[in-house]
Amino acid sequence: MKPNAPRMVTVIVAVVLLLAGLALAFLPGGQVEDLIRAIADLGLPSGIENDLLRLAADRLAAWGLLAAAPLLLVAGSLLKGL
Repeated sequence: MKPNAPRMVTVIVAVVLLLAGLALAFLPGGQVEDLIRAIADLGLPSGIENDLLRLAADRLAAWGLLAAAPLLLVAGSLLKGL
């Protein structure tokens, strides 16, 4: 199998996953909640805000996001069109 360069969309999604995982894993909980509430003030529905707050409280989700970023890049390299 010859690896291909991943598409730019794949790279951007991987970077967003990485940044979200780092923020959730290493920032104190209060700062993450304040950041989510500030983003929600921009016009997110309240249901999404509640889901994001629940996700921020779950450390396993943070580590999952950190693991998903490089896996997405590997998949983008091996699967054509991803």
